Formats: sequence, structure tokens, C-alpha cells
Amino acid sequence: MARRLFCATRALLLPVPAPAPAAAPVPVPASSAAAAEAAASLLPLLPCKRRKKLLKKLNSPRVSPIEPEADRRVLALDAVLDRDAAFRFLHRTRSFLASLPPPHRIPLSEAGKLYRELGFPRGRKVARSAERHPLLFHLPVVDSVPHLALTPLMRSLLDEERRVHEELLPSRVRAVRKLLMLTAHRRVPLTKLHHCRAVLGLPDDFRDRVHGFPNDFRVVVDPADGRHVLELARWDPALAVSALERDFVVDERRVRRTFRFAVPHSRLMPLDAEDADRLDAATTFPLVSPYTNGALLKPWTPEAEKYRVGVVHEFLSLTVEKRAMIHHIVEFKEEFGLTRHMYESLKKQNRAFYLSGTEMNWALFLRDAYDEHGVLKEKDPLVMFNEKLQRYACMTKIDSRGTMADAAGLTE
Repeated sequence: MARRLFCATRALLLPVPAPAPAAAPVPVPASSAAAAEAAASLLPLLPCKRRKKLLKKLNSPRVSPIEPEADRRVLALDAVLDRDAAFRFLHRTRSFLASLPPPHRIPLSEAGKLYRELGFPRGRKVARSAERHPLLFHLPVVDSVPHLALTPLMRSLLDEERRVHEELLPSRVRAVRKLLMLTAHRRVPLTKLHHCRAVLGLPDDFRDRVHGFPNDFRVVVDPADGRHVLELARWDPALAVSALERDFVVDERRVRRTFRFAVPHSRLMPLDAEDADRLDAATTFPLVSPYTNGALLKPWTPEAEKYRVGVVHEFLSLTVEKRAMIHHIVEFKEEFGLTRHMYESLKKQNRAFYLSGTEMNWALFLRDAYDEHGVLKEKDPLVMFNEKLQRYACMTKIDSRGTMADAAGLTE
């Protein structure tokens, strides 16, 4: 299954000529939900014991889609998660090897035990995953011991990535300041930021770099558990403007269509569709800014729900790809004041958010940030670099008719 998804993603990422104006949209890879539906179609053809075994797997939270209704799924956004799964080994292994001292290699016998850190399936050979990306990883033999190492091309790409992080560091500091302003006590443990560094576009050594911004951050030790906590040094009113507030100034009508906090009413109340929309609009607006103090709001009120939904929306707008996995959002549950009923609140705002994945591990997308093909409308430079890296990962060799620079030009 993983190999089929990888091949499908490879066909999507390779450079293609610009389509004609009347051409059909680019097809997206088959999603895991479609694979589950295909497996379910085989149930009547299987013997009783195998049918029960397969049915148990299909009903497992690991497989069951978070969106049970097939007609409400967005296949283009579902394919984004399948692409992440296909390149999981690439991104985890290059980060792990880059964290090692030069020459950035590890014995193959030890690498085979680090299936979580390197992102390959448990029980599989790590060499098989590395051989799928021959331009980026190789298996040199050092003192009769095979190793997993980075190729010279991969090392040059990592140098390029470091330059991208250096250029984006001021904007990343601004995003972290806004994130701290969203929290209840204007502080976040550094371990949580490190866990979500890929989502927020932070460099791996951001925990060490924060000391270079004394006017923006303070690093203190929490006396309760001894963790290092990042605190906001000063409040900036210019940053306390959410993405929704900026969009409201540009396109008020679109923002009004995005959110809806309905008022529950009895069926005996004679309301037509227009009257119901007017009633919902009266309770939906004004929205509550996520930069207000949510602790002052009474729980289980429409204002508290507006606040929590706004905080999640603002957090997603701070990410590089305008999406995040549920465990990244739950990571800041205490800081954002989220409740266990947050899932139901997000499901009701289906015009603003899209939930993709399985019941056990699902992602939250900002719908307005993606087009109908599942492509980001505005791409961060780090996203463009990752796409370039993935195109190299799909290549097996460089065209013999061109030089290395020509091959790099194909991926830009």
C-alpha cells in the first residue's frame, strides 16, 4: 500500500507542462479512505472467518475515516495526507541524520531499530526504504560495516535549507510571539514548540536561538516540573490582530459565510430558511478575538465557543501549510483552554475547516488556504523547498544529457 501511494505521489510531483485552459484538473493520488472502501467491497466475496477479521480492521479507529460520509470528503485534501505518509521516511531520516555529527551516518544494524525516529514500517528493512531515494541516501560500507548516510546532493540541500531558515527567522519569531499571545499565561514549554517545529516552520535548533531575542522572549525554569518555558517578554498590540480580522476588512462577505454558530430552536417555531439564517447571523457576529483573555468568558456559552474556534483558526494560520495534525493541536490544549468538546465545535464549522484522516489520527485544514486541487494558494519558501526535496526523492538518476545544475533547475 505504501509503495503504491509513493508511486502515485511521484507521478503527481514530477514536472509537467502547463495544461491548456480547457484541460481537466490534475488527478490526485488515491486516498487511504478510498483504499478502505475498496477493501470493504470485497467483504461479500470472503469466507466467514476472513470476513469477520477484515470487518474488525475496517471498523478500527486506525482505519475508519474521520468523515464517514463519502460525498462530503475532499479527495484533493485527503491526498495531501497520503503524500505525507509516502515521504515520512524521507523527512524523518534526513532530520535524524542531519542531527548527527559529520559525516552524518549511522550503522545499518542500529538504523533498523529506529523505525519510529526514521519513519519506516516496523519489521521492514530500512535499506529498502533508503533505496527508494538513491539521490538522497546511500549505503556506504565503512570498515566492513554497512551504514546509512546522506549523499553529497542531500548535504547540499540541507545547507540550502539552513539558508532558508536563516532568511525566515524574523517571520518565525513573529509567529512564535503571536502564538504566545494566544496562550492564557503568555508562556509555552520549549518541548512543545520543539515537537511542533515542523508545523510552525521552526529550525531544529530554535530552542537555542531564542536566547538571541531578549526583547521578545524569556526562558525560565518552571519550579513545578523543572521544564524550560518560553515566556513573552512584551505584549505588542500590532500583533494582536487575527487573520480573520484582516480578512474581514478585505472581504467581509466571505468571512460572514465562513462561520455559523446556529441557535437551537424547536421545530414548532415557524422559521423559514431566511429567518433561520438571520437568527444565526445575530448570534454568530460579532466574533470573539482569539487574543482576548478566554478565562474571563463563561464556559459553555456561544462566546466561549467562538473564542476556542477562533484560537484554533489563528493557530492554523500561523502554520506553514495552514494545517496541523490533531496531536499538534492537543499539544497546546492547556495553553489554549480547549475542551474535549472541541471536535464537535470544529465539525459544525465545515465551511472554515476540513477534517481528514482516520478517527485515531486526523488533520485539520483551513479550507480557504487551498484551491480545488489541494494546492496551497500562498506557499511559504520552506514549503517550496520541501516540494523541491520531494521531487529529488522521486528521481532515480539525473539525466545524463544535463549537468547537476540543470537537474536542479528542473525542480525549481
